[in-house]
Amino acid sequence: MTNVCLVGLGRTGMEIARFFMEQRDIKIVGAICSEFSPKIGKDIGEVLGLPNTGAKIYSPGQLKHVIDKIKPDVFVDFSNYKATMSMVKTIAEAGKGLVIGTTGFSKTDLMRMRVLAKKHGAAIVYAPNITLGVNVMMLLTNIVSRILTDYDFEISEAHHRHKKDAPSGTALKIADEIEKGLEFSGVEVNRPIPIHATRAGGIVGRHQLIAAGDNDKIEIVHESFSRKAFAEGALKCVRFIRNKKGFFEMKDVLDLERVLSSYFDKTKTAAAAEG
Repeated sequence: MTNVCLVGLGRTGMEIARFFMEQRDIKIVGAICSEFSPKIGKDIGEVLGLPNTGAKIYSPGQLKHVIDKIKPDVFVDFSNYKATMSMVKTIAEAGKGLVIGTTGFSKTDLMRMRVLAKKHGAAIVYAPNITLGVNVMMLLTNIVSRILTDYDFEISEAHHRHKKDAPSGTALKIADEIEKGLEFSGVEVNRPIPIHATRAGGIVGRHQLIAAGDNDKIEIVHESFSRKAFAEGALKCVRFIRNKKGFFEMKDVLDLERVLSSYFDKTKTAAAAEG
């Protein structure tokens, strides 16, 4: 059984709470909301419209109490990057696991997370691209950019009007996969991959990659219909992080490097056999 404390109980956080409560190997022992949230002090079940669970909602200032008295094994964070950075040191020092689905971090923030995980023997999964399907999209993106090296690449993404960071962390990761694929094939990347961001209505999340040549194009699209997609990814991260130490990303959780290497190794073998 893995004891989980949720950080952030917005729309996604509440969806994760409901989904985790259905899992036999997961127990939600508490949650942390923003400092002045009216949810503080309530039972999580009450907030979700369910029977009381015995798991309470705490303020960020009670983090140490949660660690010492409630004793979660893993924190699952879907709050905001400022809240995450205010808590990550305390969580890492306690040797607890941390799954981060929040976006908006700087390169300095991510480096700090790496250092803290290594220094304190904690496990941190940084997964702004936490849905399973979008990680398949990233794998396909890497393959396409390795092969279609003379094509033009553009990314578009759309999210709900309340999402503050633009472009999304996932869109930036897709751009990174394009650059890695091109560089792997010996192509020098001289300019950033164009990214177009839309913030409108209640769009859960949509990412599109266009790879266009002179005579044809490929489009790869991932769209989340429900926030349950984030909950499924978060669950996979929690199960992955058990008994681990270090800094990880979603590609580690899904073992995508092995899948990618296996694909190209088989391709090379088949080409050699035909030759």
